[in-house]
Amino acid sequence: MKSEREQKLIEQAYAEVEKYETLVNRDRYRLRYHLMPPVGLMNDPNGLIDWHGTYHVFYQWMPFRTGHGAKFWGHYTSPDLVHWQAAPIALAPSEWYDKDGCYSGSAISCDGKLVLFYTGNVKDEQGNRQTYQCMAVSEDGIHFTKKGVVITLPDGYTAHFRDPKVWRYQGHWYMILGAQSESGDGKAVLFRSADLCHWEHLGPIAGGNMNGLGPFGYMWECPDLFPLDGQDVLIVCPQGLKPDGMRYQNVYQSGYFVGRFDYERAEFLHGTFEELDRGFEFYAPQTMLDRNGRRILIGWMGVPDQNEDRQPTVSHRWVHALTLPRELRLTGGKLRQTPVEELKQLRKQKVAYPSATVVNELRSWPGLEGDAIELRLDNIELFGSMMEIYFRHAARLVYNSDEGVLTLERKSFVNGLTEKRQCRLPRLRSLHVFLDTSSIELFVNDGEETFTARFFPHPDDQTIFFGAHGHLQMDIEKWEL
Repeated sequence: MKSEREQKLIEQAYAEVEKYETLVNRDRYRLRYHLMPPVGLMNDPNGLIDWHGTYHVFYQWMPFRTGHGAKFWGHYTSPDLVHWQAAPIALAPSEWYDKDGCYSGSAISCDGKLVLFYTGNVKDEQGNRQTYQCMAVSEDGIHFTKKGVVITLPDGYTAHFRDPKVWRYQGHWYMILGAQSESGDGKAVLFRSADLCHWEHLGPIAGGNMNGLGPFGYMWECPDLFPLDGQDVLIVCPQGLKPDGMRYQNVYQSGYFVGRFDYERAEFLHGTFEELDRGFEFYAPQTMLDRNGRRILIGWMGVPDQNEDRQPTVSHRWVHALTLPRELRLTGGKLRQTPVEELKQLRKQKVAYPSATVVNELRSWPGLEGDAIELRLDNIELFGSMMEIYFRHAARLVYNSDEGVLTLERKSFVNGLTEKRQCRLPRLRSLHVFLDTSSIELFVNDGEETFTARFFPHPDDQTIFFGAHGHLQMDIEKWEL
């Protein structure tokens, strides 16, 4: 049962959706097969769970403008990770403990109920922040009742203490949170509970100077700890990393550590930090374990404080989207991301060019153009120094074989100049591209590297060109989506 204030806020949000529905849907940059907000700003995916045969994705949502503020939890459901339906708003910032935002969190199943954990954000008139970890419960997975605060801020941390991810292990519940210590270091902090209501603070398991890492950012957001292929993986979003060569080029970063987590000692021994995605827009990813035993990741196709207000969709009263669902595997100590198999259901009108060849030229083939397509390049053989792909004259992928560098370029939506993101790649063997009206997701060498970005070409330009310095041969398959 929702409070009168929460119900009123929800009604106001729906009124905003109705008010701007026509304007939003007139935008030719609306995506065809990605999750987006019905109006306003979307950011972090929350509460990913496969519950009673239905996939649930909640998300941070500001319905009243295309900027950040007192967030709601929007909600989508799907039977198959492909066909999504909007569900009723799950949470609104209505109570004393969450009045300035129902911030990010997670979902678990307990005693047949769907339980949400989230961070309640509170600010006073001077802008001073307080944070509370809160719980809400649903019998049907659609309608949620808030149960209030389960964790208050422990000693040793600032009020930047948020994003609870909860899971069960050997009879206990565990919660990991992103935090900032009073000394200004980012940390991942662990709690344990027997009943979901009373939580024991076990302390930080990573961050600061732990594991010889040294200071590594001033705040860690959106932590997610899970087992995968015989090891343990901690995904986290550190803020405050300085650019380092090709690495850490966005305002804030998303990445992971691989190691071993000792539950008895509450210790995580891990290796170095690796970025999850090399593109322009990727942040706040969260994972879930699904009905098939897969570890599925969905990220936010955006980055906080990175020219969000300059995106062209803002004029149509909406901004940002979520990535496609990706299956994670751990190979040689490195995470690989591949689009889930179910996305093949979107395919239609296949075009194929086996052994397509480009020799010191720029060319295309009939039927490869499109603004919402899937493109596979397999068995890539480059006998020369460089290959390139132009996407709709607004993005360009370049592989320099002499330097072993893969580069994604785009026209900046701020000033129209070319900007780039890069990674080291000794050899390019395959490319799997998901192109939507204003987004691109690249899976390189079966998920060895990924690039995610928004880009905004002329809506009528659907061209794709291939070029090479030298001799390029590849098998091309393309589908309309």
